Amino acid sequence: MVFYWGFPSNLFIFKILNIYLKFHINMIILVIIFLMSVIIEVCLRYVEKVNEKHIGGKRMKRNLQRSMYLLLLLIVLLAACSESTEEKGSENSGKEMTEEDKQGGTLIYGRGADSVGLDPINVTDGESIRITHNVFETLLEYDDNLELQPKLATDYSSSEDGLTWTFQLREGVKFHDGTDFNAEAVVFNFERWMDPENPYHQGDFPYYPFLYGGFKGDENHLIEHVIATDNHELEIKLKRKTAPFLSYLAISMFGIASPAAIEKYGEELYEHPVGTGPFQFEEWSRNSTITLVKNPNYWMEGKPYLDKLIYQVIPENAARLNALQTGEIDILDGMNAGDTNIVEETEGLELLKRPSFNIGYMAFNMEKEPFDDPLVRKAINMAINKEEIVDAFYNGLADPATSPLPPSLWSHNKELEKYDYDVEEAKKLLAEAGFENGFETELYTMSNPRPYLPEPMKIAEAIQSDLAEIGITAEIVSMEWATYLEDTKNGKHSMAMYGWTGVMADPDNFLYPNLSKTNAEVPAQNIAFYKSDEFTSLITEARETIDQDKRTKLYKEAQQLFQEDAPWVMLAYTTPPLAQSDYVEGYKPHPMSNDLMTDVYLSNQ
Repeated sequence: MVFYWGFPSNLFIFKILNIYLKFHINMIILVIIFLMSVIIEVCLRYVEKVNEKHIGGKRMKRNLQRSMYLLLLLIVLLAACSESTEEKGSENSGKEMTEEDKQGGTLIYGRGADSVGLDPINVTDGESIRITHNVFETLLEYDDNLELQPKLATDYSSSEDGLTWTFQLREGVKFHDGTDFNAEAVVFNFERWMDPENPYHQGDFPYYPFLYGGFKGDENHLIEHVIATDNHELEIKLKRKTAPFLSYLAISMFGIASPAAIEKYGEELYEHPVGTGPFQFEEWSRNSTITLVKNPNYWMEGKPYLDKLIYQVIPENAARLNALQTGEIDILDGMNAGDTNIVEETEGLELLKRPSFNIGYMAFNMEKEPFDDPLVRKAINMAINKEEIVDAFYNGLADPATSPLPPSLWSHNKELEKYDYDVEEAKKLLAEAGFENGFETELYTMSNPRPYLPEPMKIAEAIQSDLAEIGITAEIVSMEWATYLEDTKNGKHSMAMYGWTGVMADPDNFLYPNLSKTNAEVPAQNIAFYKSDEFTSLITEARETIDQDKRTKLYKEAQQLFQEDAPWVMLAYTTPPLAQSDYVEGYKPHPMSNDLMTDVYLSNQ
């Protein structure tokens, strides 16, 4: 090798530049390699001077030269590989996925309990709604900000008197069975819902009378008529003004089902749901999995992304979290609040929080003694340490509750005087009611976690312990979700853990189903069997009042009356935690827990 001022030859520099161009080595690494080559040349020159007088010196120099340049070449190649891999990884991680890239894959959603049924009009529980909301669609829907948006209806208008509503319906939409969605299909569904004489009016249809004042033929039935005025135009005429009417049309229970499927399956529709939604039903293995598959003819072009969506029941919170950690499921709903730190510290997992739109409470059965006595109900309200329960079981993701309306909802009465934890005062009230030595009773609880009760059994045990302090012995009765709903709606309980996640952004949705006298007949949604004429009158007047300021005043009066009558022990307003694997994209927990999976995709495909 020929030296020029102690630097490597032009040929060697050319070779290094060639490697740079071929492997795109970082310039800093190239400079380091160049300097190393200079050092090697200096060392070799020194060796040459030292050994030039010795036999074999030239051979030694050549061997050393060969070895050192082989070492340099190895370093160059390793650097090239490292740089190439690093750039490739960087390119992949920063690459924006195309619409085509997002297509495909199976997502497994872990949950704590099975659905009760899949006929939307006949279910009120969250585990059923999370399925039906992806299979069926409503005329309107609530977005993530709880604002009403078009869905199967693209536009609407009302008459000056607010009684006649006209809806323009989306064209080109088909049900999963290939039949057309049109105005006649909507009329068919309304007739099924509202007319007890309709041959397909099979089931309890609990939400219809909640909202529409009974069924067709009942004195207070809200609907005058529902008619198709064109193939994709619908007219609904009301008998009286109803402020939350449009909100009713966005509730999951009023998802539009295929008339052909209703005629085919009849009362078995709950096992054969057919709607217009992004996913269509494939299979239901009871207490295990529900499988939905992509609707290939969905009206929203390119959606959904997923090929398959599996909802898997894993009753225990800890087991569900373990399934997420081991990759058996991709999303987890329902977890011990104390486990949020585990999720945050586990690589590859992400913690999510569902915006708070719920209430957790314990209901008294006011048709059973001694809970028909307001002194007993107030005593128990004072005996239960709500703050301690929230601190112990919600890990900072809840606040003690006072009102049956969540704080995020307009007309929430934040001025209500709460029942402070006061054991001595509770004992006095109990003695005044004639139970100085307490009494024995039962406390019902679900075994499965709910958004508002993340650890229902442990919370029930805490309440049991508090009640013991004032002489009340409460036996805990626990059962799985579907049986629990049936037993409490039929009034078998004395006290029962319960809660509610709103399905429309209106106070009417929290107060009327759960506390009106109208809904206190078995099977009752009002499981306190609270039958206050004054309370029901206030919330009914609010429902029929258009002015929101007047409605707010009425709802605040109703909340004050609720506080005085104490049909429930208010427990918590919760921000439910969820978790997912970090390759799940596009999933947004909805405040109403009816998460649409249309935009969800997997980035690890």
